[in-house]
Amino acid sequence: MSDRPRRGALSVSMDDVEHPLEPFWRGVIAYRLLTLLTVVGVTLYHLPTGYERPPAAVGVLVVMAVWTAVTSWGYLGGLPGAPDRRGLLALADLGVCVAIMATTPLVVRVAHLDEGGPGMGSIWTSGGVLACAVAFRITGGVLAAAVISVALVLSKQRFGVLELGDMQLLLLAGLTVGFAAHVLDRTAARLRRLVAEQAATAERERLTRAVHDGVLQVLAHVQRRGAELGGGATELGVLAGEQETALRALLSGPGTTDASGCRDLAAALRILASDRVTVSAPGRPVELGRPVVDEVEGAVRAALANVALHAGADARAWVLVEELPGAVEVSVRDDGPGIPEGRLAEAEAQGRMGVSRSIRGRVGDVGGTLTLDTGPDIGTEWVIRVPREGT
Repeated sequence: MSDRPRRGALSVSMDDVEHPLEPFWRGVIAYRLLTLLTVVGVTLYHLPTGYERPPAAVGVLVVMAVWTAVTSWGYLGGLPGAPDRRGLLALADLGVCVAIMATTPLVVRVAHLDEGGPGMGSIWTSGGVLACAVAFRITGGVLAAAVISVALVLSKQRFGVLELGDMQLLLLAGLTVGFAAHVLDRTAARLRRLVAEQAATAERERLTRAVHDGVLQVLAHVQRRGAELGGGATELGVLAGEQETALRALLSGPGTTDASGCRDLAAALRILASDRVTVSAPGRPVELGRPVVDEVEGAVRAALANVALHAGADARAWVLVEELPGAVEVSVRDDGPGIPEGRLAEAEAQGRMGVSRSIRGRVGDVGGTLTLDTGPDIGTEWVIRVPREGT
């Protein structure tokens, strides 16, 4: 078999799926480095005339350079295997930006600000807004933009058209990057679910190759011979038929388990439909915990196997799935002759535990209830009800 990916197969990098925001963090680092070079160049150009205390201005630039190195290392993830603390680092980054801006009245000349010159930090400080937007999405970006905007007005001690334009850009940057991070994070969550579903599909394909059809044929033969021989062999035939149906569904049925560990009960039961079995279920998913769906599905299969063996060759069965307040109800009804009174008790007394183990036991294990309505004129109807709590 060719090793080339199948057409339509999902091909994504697991690193992109598990860490979708890494490109954004690298973008923040690149932005911080570029803006640092810009601020250093502008500051040194205006240093002789625009600054009250040039040595202090150079000192602030040194602090900015050191902090850029620290945040660059931290935003790359820090030490391998260490906890991700980039959210806390982004908050610290925001605090350092405010502190840098607070040096403006002490370092920059008022005349330089009157001429439209930048305060200390200038566009470098917007990197803190971007970091908070990546770490905390839209809320973080907007709040960080508000903090830097207030610091901008207070540090320059003026509010004009220039400051208003800077504030608008800060808000736009925080909102845009925060929204993009939010969308990318949600997209990665959907990709993780698709990857899990693709893995389940690949596993079913592997099982299909590993399990030869001879196994299914043997189970079908045991089911038929058990029905023909009667007596104790009947129960063996019931179990063989149940396992054959379950194995066929496993190998050919659709994947019904999602990444959260839930299964769609409606989808799990629809695959039981045939020319003699009608399945009616809601069009939307009926999600329950996987163990609950597994046991309910097994109970329904056992009930249908009993119909095939005891209700006659022409008997039909109907499976109905209903959503009730706080519960899900599944009924399995047939148009056979019904179960004679005392038959189930007699079978249990004789040690034939097929119905008790396959239906009652499974339903009881998941905290459900089981009722039986049967008679000569009404056929047989099993009603399974399971709670939805804890799903």
